[in-house]
Amino acid sequence: MTLIKSISGIRGTIGGAPGENLTPIDAVKFAAAYGVWLIGYSKKEKLKVVIGRDARLSGAMIQNLVVNTLIGLGIDVIDLDLSTTPTVEIAVPLEKADGGIILTASHNPKQWNALKLLNEKGEFLNAAEGALILEIAEKDDFNFAEVDDLGSVTKNDAYIDIHIDEVLNLSLVDADTIRKAKFKVVVDGVNSTGGIAIPALLEQLGVEVIKLYCEPTGHFPHNPEPLKEHLGDICDLVLKEKADFGIVVDPDVDRLAFISNDGEMFGEEYTLVACADYVLGKTKGNTVSNLSSSRALRDISEKHGGTYEAAAVGEVNVVTKMKANNAVIGGEGNGGIIYPESHYGRDSLVGTALFLMLMAEKGGTVAELRASYPSYFMSKKKIQLTPELDVDGILKAMAGKYQNEDISTIDGVKIDFPENWVHLRKSNTEPIIRIYTEAKSQSEADELADRIIGEIKEVAGI
Repeated sequence: MTLIKSISGIRGTIGGAPGENLTPIDAVKFAAAYGVWLIGYSKKEKLKVVIGRDARLSGAMIQNLVVNTLIGLGIDVIDLDLSTTPTVEIAVPLEKADGGIILTASHNPKQWNALKLLNEKGEFLNAAEGALILEIAEKDDFNFAEVDDLGSVTKNDAYIDIHIDEVLNLSLVDADTIRKAKFKVVVDGVNSTGGIAIPALLEQLGVEVIKLYCEPTGHFPHNPEPLKEHLGDICDLVLKEKADFGIVVDPDVDRLAFISNDGEMFGEEYTLVACADYVLGKTKGNTVSNLSSSRALRDISEKHGGTYEAAAVGEVNVVTKMKANNAVIGGEGNGGIIYPESHYGRDSLVGTALFLMLMAEKGGTVAELRASYPSYFMSKKKIQLTPELDVDGILKAMAGKYQNEDISTIDGVKIDFPENWVHLRKSNTEPIIRIYTEAKSQSEADELADRIIGEIKEVAGI
């Protein structure tokens, strides 16, 4: 059982002992720390915070604890209840709120939950802000409101519909064009809020929807991370239904993956590539993704006359570099689409609409579209951390071993070889070292990953 405190929020497994897992005490403590920080940050007498959650089993419990903690600090709450991460992100500025909290552990299994923290723009906090909140929590530096100054709660369950309207109003989304294509699509909502939001968007766009695991029960029918090894059911159903493609999202709907019409994975790395291909074909500009993302985005950006930059892993880092580079689209290779015309957050609803526009205008099949892109293959592996492992020492040793190659150390160690690359980094959300590789074939990517894992184990003496 695990509790991870990081600049991106507090994440852990439900149950067990306070300080070791995400217990009710920990949820209250970190919600209070965020509220205290927000009061100091905003310098306003009366604050408002938007709260939303995915459908995981612990969601209602954590939601009640967080909402009432903020009320106890004198903060008013707009409670969206079942929602998505991007929906909460757009709700914060629309409500003129001072911040937001999303209760989700994203792609983690059902025993996990988390508090993901937003500022007044509906964007994730930066490292310095996250560190201050952790400091407040460690000191128990709280001062709750007196009875006449308690906050209030207002429930608003309309925001998924509002979010869909925002997507339909984007300048590069034309509902009539999509309707004319008469798409048939299978949706795997992993029994969370994507099962509400994605089918509702598709139906507004005239798409025939075949629902798979779209009841928001919180009982995830498979590992909720949208990777090939977890998605056999939707791959089979796309073929059985003769669908144009399939859509898979994670529990909080900020990661988007497609299944091609032939029942094969389109590749989560290529979600951003395809959406960028469409946007760059209409809007000249630059792109950003993180260091662990495919080279294919660089290739597509250069094809359209734009430039590509890589940021450290983490949505806030990608957003910061997107703003600095005036990027017209960006995101992360795990299927996260960030489209600034909408908002600076990963958004599967926006990504779905952009992909539908691309397919409607290009014609042909999704498998043919995938074959038209530069062909790269990734391997994503991990090493479980134990207390005796010196992660910083391991990464330093690996950087030294490959010092004559093109190396970046802004986030772990990335080694760019002429024909492939490897990225090693400690996860912010799990007690693991992630090993990402990319090459011109799957076997080369897997072999490179296995070789590097062997070298890490040799350095670590394990």
